[in-house]
Formats: sequence, structure tokens, C-alpha cells
Amino acid sequence: MQVVCFHLYNDYSGSPRVLRTVVDGLLREGVDVTLVSSRGGALDGIASHSSARFRHIGYCYKFSTNPVVTMLRYSLVQLLTFFVALRWTFSRDVTFYVNTILPVAPALAGRLTGKRVVYHYHENASVKSAMYRFLSAMMQRLANDIICVSDYQASLLKRRRRVTVVPNAVADEFARRMTPNAEQSFEKQTVLMLSSLKDYKGTREFFEIAQRLPAYRFTLVVNDEMPAIEKYIAERGIVVPTNLTVFPRQTDIVEFYRRASVVLNLSNPRMAVETFGMTVAEAMTAGLPVIVPTVGGVADLVADGVNGYKIDVSEIERITNKIDEILTDRELYVALSGEALRRSRQFSEQSMIESIKNIIIA
Repeated sequence: MQVVCFHLYNDYSGSPRVLRTVVDGLLREGVDVTLVSSRGGALDGIASHSSARFRHIGYCYKFSTNPVVTMLRYSLVQLLTFFVALRWTFSRDVTFYVNTILPVAPALAGRLTGKRVVYHYHENASVKSAMYRFLSAMMQRLANDIICVSDYQASLLKRRRRVTVVPNAVADEFARRMTPNAEQSFEKQTVLMLSSLKDYKGTREFFEIAQRLPAYRFTLVVNDEMPAIEKYIAERGIVVPTNLTVFPRQTDIVEFYRRASVVLNLSNPRMAVETFGMTVAEAMTAGLPVIVPTVGGVADLVADGVNGYKIDVSEIERITNKIDEILTDRELYVALSGEALRRSRQFSEQSMIESIKNIIIA
């Protein structure tokens, strides 16, 4: 049995990190895996210990600030991956595992050559552009099986047949490096958010919250390079408060969780609804209370007032007051931290890998 994985853009965001966990798990189970993806992100070092069963077919691919250039690059990489997928035309016992809805061309090639096609669907296409909705429709036509990351996400699909919900998991290796200690985390008095420069992620609101709470430290880790971050800040006239530190894309984020007290997800549900919320799951693995939106898969991770709070990003004053309450009430903080850690145990890496393996090797 061979699994060929297709993932377009290899960075350090949630979907390639989940794919890395899945591929590592499949290799441990003795499955032959080929990864077709760009280079320069979380997927690069997957199988240094399993090279006999692993092959990475890499290519150069990145986004551009110019949408025309981005679409041209996207079209070219679709053409490239379509022809790469044809390498397995006459191979038997091959499954194409398509991570996110973006690699539609290899999925099409897979169906044309009689391969099983399994999609791992991470997005919420219904609230994105017309192109994403088209890709979602194609996924629902091409996939033999669809893996969704939350019940909320699955409920938005028109297709009901062979759709399975498998929540994302925090990698065991990542979780082992966390050192949950509620008392020490409370003393750090630091608010953390890991985000991108997309407006719907609530980046501007994070700056405003930091300005309103000068008594606490704020850390923003952005999944982009520093020149792009500086341009974003300048174009929007954002004033960076002295209590806020901005970091560009990181290859290792464990230390940021270790130095944090509270983690925010400020996604705006009127612009985009989160389907899962990997940073929230990771935060809870570190025993950190979280504040998340009120709807979507990310909201499903939080019991309001138990392991964190659900507050809409438009309610800036309420978020500000809640952060202040959490970081001044030690007893409340310790209780939230304990419940966050308990909730994190439901994000089992082995359970996720076993579920996905059973779907891929059906």
C-alpha cells in the first residue's frame, strides 16, 4: 500500500503541521508515503528517520501580494502537480491523500486514473471567495472520502456520504515539550496570539487590546516575514504599544506558549469562521486559558467559563475586562488552567492517526 500526499503551500500554519503529524504516524505504521509539496515549512524534515519509506517531491511555490501573480503561480503549480500525479497511472494500491481543498488538479488526475482520493478538508469554503466555493464543490465530486476537522465544518457540506469528522491533534512530540504549571504561567502575565496578516484574524484588534492593558505583556507571532508585517502595520496606521512584541514566522513555537499566560483567537466570524483552531488546542496542551470566537469549530473546543471564554471580537471592552479578570484572580486562573489541560487530552495524536489511516487504507 502506498499513500501519495498532496499539499500546495508548505509553511508553519495549522494544515501542514497536522499533515506532518499524520505522515509521521503513517510511517511508523509501515506505510510507504510520498509527499508532493513545496519546500520551506513544517513538512521539510518529516522522515529523516524513515527515508526508506518516504520520498518528498518538492517544488518552489509562494504567495504574492499581487493577486494576479498569485493566481498565475497557483495555476502553474496545479499543472505541475497534475502531471506529477500521472506518475502513478499504472500503479495499484495507491491512495491520493489531498490536504486542504487547494490541490484540485492531482485529485482530478487521481480519479481519472482510478485511484482512491481522500480529502482532508481544513477550510470553511462557504464564507470564502467564489474560487474556494468552486474548489469545495469539486472536492465533493472528486473525493471518495472527506475528512472534516469538526462537526461544524461537516454540517456546511452539501454532501453527507462518506464524510468523517476527525478532530485535529497536537503532536505528541510537541505536547511532551510543554511544561504546564498554572502558578508559573499566571506569574508570566503575558497574552499571546499566533495569527496571520489577514484582517479577519483580528490582528488589528489585538493591537488595540494591548493598548488598553498596559499592565500586561502582549506577544504576537505572525505567520509571515518581517517586511510584510511592517508594511501591514504602516498601511493601516497601527501604533505598536510598548508592551507588545511582534515576532515573524517561527519554526518552533513551543517557547512562546511556555512564556504565555493566556492565548487569544480573535477571528471575526462575519468575515471567516474557524473550522478548528490549532493554536487553541496547543494552548490548552500547555494548560493555558483561552478566549475564542462564539461560533465555529474553534468555539466547540471551549466550554465558556470552564477552560476559557467565548467572546466576539467586536466586544473589545469585554475581552479586555476578561483578560484583566483572568490575570488578577489567581484562583480563577488555576481553575481555568486545570480544565484547559483536561480538555487537551481529547486531542490524541494516536486516535487521529488511527482514524485517518483507517479511512486512507479502506
